Amino acid sequence: MFIKGFSSKRKIGSVPVYLNVYDLTTINGYAYWLGLGIYHSGVQVHDVEYAFGAHEFPTTGIFEGEPRQCPGFTFRKSILIGRTDLGPKEVREFMEKLAEEYTGNMYHLITKNCNHFCDDACLRLTGKPIPRWVNRLAKLVSHKSEDRVCDGEKKKLRSNSSRYISPPAPAATSEGGSVPSIASVTRSRRRQSEPCAPSLVVTALTLKL
Repeated sequence: MFIKGFSSKRKIGSVPVYLNVYDLTTINGYAYWLGLGIYHSGVQVHDVEYAFGAHEFPTTGIFEGEPRQCPGFTFRKSILIGRTDLGPKEVREFMEKLAEEYTGNMYHLITKNCNHFCDDACLRLTGKPIPRWVNRLAKLVSHKSEDRVCDGEKKKLRSNSSRYISPPAPAATSEGGSVPSIASVTRSRRRQSEPCAPSLVVTALTLKL
């Protein structure tokens, strides 16, 4: 559900919206050319970069910083996604509202990571999504997980159904028996890199593509 007042089909504006992409691992040097890789990303508007990260609390996980300078990651490239007609103050208000949907404890490496946030923000600001390759690995892992769950459920159904083919005859019985701001999160985020990335690295190495 989109935030009220911010349509996914915005008119073309004059303010550029960039997606800044960072490498999380040196493997990207090779995987990038195959359309894969493990990436962190942030949305740059009005010379401010907004990104999403994890923590243990039900407060905003969105933080801001200097464009192309996110600590803990290696900058790869900046991509022009589209344009918006929102001013600096309006963008800030937009991110504050979006923060309600992206709290730190909602972060999930496969289903709700920094790239999902950027895709959502870009869609609402420009009406255009981020390139698929930026978050392709998470989607591949998600599909693999769904396949394993489906296979497990099928086996469980087959196992359960066999129990009811020939039920035993009944035995004879006897009668009777408060929310911090994005800025405050930003200050804490500067002292740490995005968590959980090593888990995705392991997944990427073991995943059969």
